[in-house]
Amino acid sequence: MATPSAAPADPSSVTDWLMQEHVSRHRFEPFAARHGIDTLARAYQVQREYVARQAAVRRVGRAGYKIGLTSPAMQAMCGIDTPVAGVVLADRVHVSGVRLSLADPVRFGIECEIAVRLERDLPSVGRAFTLADVQDAVGAVAPAFEIVDDRHCDYRTLDVGSLVADNAWNAGIVLGEFRTDWPELADVVGRVFVDDAVLDQGRGRDVLSHPLLPVVWLANHLAGAGSGLLAGEVVMTGSLVTTKFPVAPGAYRFEVSGLGAVEVTLLA
Repeated sequence: MATPSAAPADPSSVTDWLMQEHVSRHRFEPFAARHGIDTLARAYQVQREYVARQAAVRRVGRAGYKIGLTSPAMQAMCGIDTPVAGVVLADRVHVSGVRLSLADPVRFGIECEIAVRLERDLPSVGRAFTLADVQDAVGAVAPAFEIVDDRHCDYRTLDVGSLVADNAWNAGIVLGEFRTDWPELADVVGRVFVDDAVLDQGRGRDVLSHPLLPVVWLANHLAGAGSGLLAGEVVMTGSLVTTKFPVAPGAYRFEVSGLGAVEVTLLA
């Protein structure tokens, strides 16, 4: 990250400002440098404060996590070469078939993902987690949408600290039916449809070469901060295709071979 242009960030004061930015529905402008967020560690400190404040205001708990920028296409789109993590709060978890308003976020973005649900905890164990650890801990898998709100960001200006501090833009998730048996996730094909027309497609291996490897990254990231994944939590593993920004009402469906589909209807 760039050299800071302000004193080191105070998470509480940055959160005060960030909360107001969302209430006012202001356009997203990169803010890390002017708020002294000069390291990823500080960005995640602000994120934790911001998520805690949102949880208190909305009187909800954590449902799980989202992982963003796990595919080359998404990293190229955002100009950031590392995955990022965010928190999903329980009041923004929807089930397939939900009807959502395009007007609720400042700019509605939809991402097509594979979600996993933990069957057992992945607490810090004093060593790096492996793919085998995650495979043993995951109990169910589902096709899913993530709703993101980039507030009309100019991606040419985006920086990783600002994205992380703003909770990686998570505005909700839509979950398909979870399966306790699933095919080799690297080999699955995901196709997104709008009003029954194919819009885009990708493969499981497009996400860090395997959709469970982002979960390995997340488990190690959380362990480094002294926390861990818990049984029952849902993890969004990253979009197989680039973010779509609907501008008109429509029916979206994301089909994943061997897993099923997730659907959402977007209203004006």
